[in-house]
Amino acid sequence: MPCARVRSAAAPACAAVRALRAGLVLALALAAGPAAAFDMDEVAARAQALAAAPYRARAPVPAWMRSPEHGGSMSYDQWRDIRFRPDHALWRERGSAFQVQFFHPGLYYDRSVQIHAIEDGGVQTVPFDPERFHYGKNDFADRIPRDVGYAGFRVHYPLKTADYRDEVIVFLGASYFRAVGRDNVYGLSARGVAVDTVEPSGEEFPDFTDFWLETPAPDAIHLVVYALLDGPSLAGAYRFDVYPGLETRVEIEARLFPRKPVRKLGIAPLTSMFFFGENTTRAFDDFRPEVHDSDGLLLHLAGGEWLWRPVDNPTRIDVASFAAPNPLGFGLLQRDRDFRSYEDIETRMERRPSAWVEPRGDWGPGRVELVRLPTQTELVDNLVAYFVPDGPVDPAVPRTLAFRYAVSFYGDDPGRPPAGRAVATRRDSGSKGAGQRFVVDFDGERLRALPDDAPPDAVVSVGPRADAAALLDQHVVRHPGTGGWRLSFQLRPASEEPIELRAYLKRGDDVLSETWSYSLLPTASEAAASRTDRTSVQ
Repeated sequence: MPCARVRSAAAPACAAVRALRAGLVLALALAAGPAAAFDMDEVAARAQALAAAPYRARAPVPAWMRSPEHGGSMSYDQWRDIRFRPDHALWRERGSAFQVQFFHPGLYYDRSVQIHAIEDGGVQTVPFDPERFHYGKNDFADRIPRDVGYAGFRVHYPLKTADYRDEVIVFLGASYFRAVGRDNVYGLSARGVAVDTVEPSGEEFPDFTDFWLETPAPDAIHLVVYALLDGPSLAGAYRFDVYPGLETRVEIEARLFPRKPVRKLGIAPLTSMFFFGENTTRAFDDFRPEVHDSDGLLLHLAGGEWLWRPVDNPTRIDVASFAAPNPLGFGLLQRDRDFRSYEDIETRMERRPSAWVEPRGDWGPGRVELVRLPTQTELVDNLVAYFVPDGPVDPAVPRTLAFRYAVSFYGDDPGRPPAGRAVATRRDSGSKGAGQRFVVDFDGERLRALPDDAPPDAVVSVGPRADAAALLDQHVVRHPGTGGWRLSFQLRPASEEPIELRAYLKRGDDVLSETWSYSLLPTASEAAASRTDRTSVQ
């Protein structure tokens, strides 16, 4: 009886056979002989050659392995019942702190990737082997094609203790990857690139098609991964240097080669979810006070200003554009770390990571866009943030599209920003017929140190036109719970167009907080016909 079908006392022996077989397959592959040194230039040459030829989509897995939505018959429960065998992990026998486990293709992951191992400059393919997986209650193990490939992979490393390897980073689906710091659970994702997000022509999702994993030394503290990206409009080469830790940092080099003109190119895109929070007016029941993976966008602009844009679940697509030549950083943050804000024992949203993008070198002129999509479920990512470089992206226009940056996944960092921060945003219809009242809580070490009888001054501005709304009143009072300060103000909108609000705290010429920024869609405007709102923030 084949070992894959055994459900008896012979199972341990069969497991040993599987491990030996998988080890022999990989050992033979890696011993096939040396090759030329492999580096980023090699991946870039492949990407450039791809972009010079017509796009050819990869063949999907057999139809029966796909989800019903994609013409197949594999259910979510069936796919979830396929488990990787940890004793078959890549590099398990090498004594390295890093190990790699693979994802089985199928369901929504209907196109496999090719995975290669680099050792001593030589490159060998890591072949797919169904013996690496436990198929649970499924009875289709014998039907899996031997050359089907893997859907993706995850990297394990001892984050918390020396004797257990935690999941650190996952590459799975299109150009998506996500990582965690030491005290996080998985939440938001990053992508290799964004193409034509919320453009009328529709968004394109290029794929990572090949990965090369550099075999780490036993004492290595970081892992090198190369990736080849391909899509209808462009191809690209990537290098990821993964540094696990309390804050897991991924240093990234990307070189992009357009195959045809791209209307909007998004660099270092982050994708997250916001269902509802303290600034949401709800018309449904949910025992949880808030549900989100991220609660705002933080920007560090070239002039030194830190700007915080809290997010919400909009009634229609909303795109905010922030002029940001050579940004010093941007990210989607989970700023609220209090379990009582979520009361969800299963998802632990207070432990979802923030992600911070820090450019390396000169990115040139451009803007950061924040896209908010309406959603009626927490199962959909409805936030996207990325940098859009100025200038054409067209194969007919010679241009270097090379970017270096780091993406850090972490719990909290008092240095982002170093001054006071807006920790909560609430609003209602106000009093005295105002139309809108905002209550913004600021906190920070310097703010708490101010005496009670000397509150900071609030600077509140309304735009884009001075007459967009009438500012009726504003107050700053000590927050008894945090020791920080609460700003409240009321305004009466004078138009049905989006209104941009900004506020910060200061003492004299000393700015004590980041700039709080908010896009207000008046009620009358929200009731208008569905459209995409686009606001530009200077």
